[in-house]
Amino acid sequence: MVAGVRDCCMNRPSRMKSILYSLCGLITVIALCGFDTSRHSIPVDDIYDGGPGKDGIPAILHPKFIPAEEAAFLKKQDRILGIIQNGQAKAYPIKILNWHEIVNDRIGGTSVVVTYCPLCGTGMVFDAQVNGRKLSFGVSGLLYQSDMLLYDHQTESLWSQIKSEAVTGSLTGARLKLRPSTHTNWESWKARYPKTLVLSDDTGFRRNYGRDPYQGYETSERLMFGVNATNKKYHPKEKVIGIKSGKISKAYPFSELKKVKSPVKDVLGKTPIRIFYDRKTRTAVIRDENDRLMPSVVGFWFAWYTFHPETRVFSAE
Repeated sequence: MVAGVRDCCMNRPSRMKSILYSLCGLITVIALCGFDTSRHSIPVDDIYDGGPGKDGIPAILHPKFIPAEEAAFLKKQDRILGIIQNGQAKAYPIKILNWHEIVNDRIGGTSVVVTYCPLCGTGMVFDAQVNGRKLSFGVSGLLYQSDMLLYDHQTESLWSQIKSEAVTGSLTGARLKLRPSTHTNWESWKARYPKTLVLSDDTGFRRNYGRDPYQGYETSERLMFGVNATNKKYHPKEKVIGIKSGKISKAYPFSELKKVKSPVKDVLGKTPIRIFYDRKTRTAVIRDENDRLMPSVVGFWFAWYTFHPETRVFSAE
């Protein structure tokens, strides 16, 4: 992966920096894969070129699914992102999402976009309807705070996955509605939803889905791209489940959850919630007082913190 214009500017001799910084905005607009950044809600200099380029990581536009019993390519402990919508269950293997990052799909009668950022460990599912308009999405090849930037095919606005909103283009400021999903292993999901459909590895692209292109990244403290806010309370790649209610955000690190009996009862703002954690499968979900699954974000600690530096953090002590 290749860093973007901001890194180029930072590495020049100091006497050249003032000139280069004045040019940096113009260069960035030209360099950012042709996306129009004249309207934006984040600093354009904080957008990095991830390397592959626009659609260099191909989104899946026409996904194929197979029954659970035909998913021989999945092992029991393989991680999946699971969705249940209007009684229909689907599983999206991380070993496929690592190579494609976006799946445009329809589940339970609802159009959705399934997203996964390997650098942040964040799998998030959104409604594809925005302001009454159905959108489809691709991989821009650009990053903000080490997190993927999607782009929609209809307006080519850029969207921040974790911020869940458009950050450049004509749709700047528009929000994506987050749907509940579950990060778990294949064995657990299949046992709970035996009639689940599984995203097929017959994607139409030639990829070695048995190989992890990010091998070793999750255990390393190293980040591939810079972020604006860091906190060393936990390992940067510590898994957390985070949730927001209004302006309040809170993270529940897996290392804290495994110390206490599940579920953890809490109140976020005025909303009672319960956080369930399964040590065996390393699965965390959040439910409301009516036992409904709530939209939440599972990912690395550094990613949650850099987008929510004001976050509250659950501690078992």
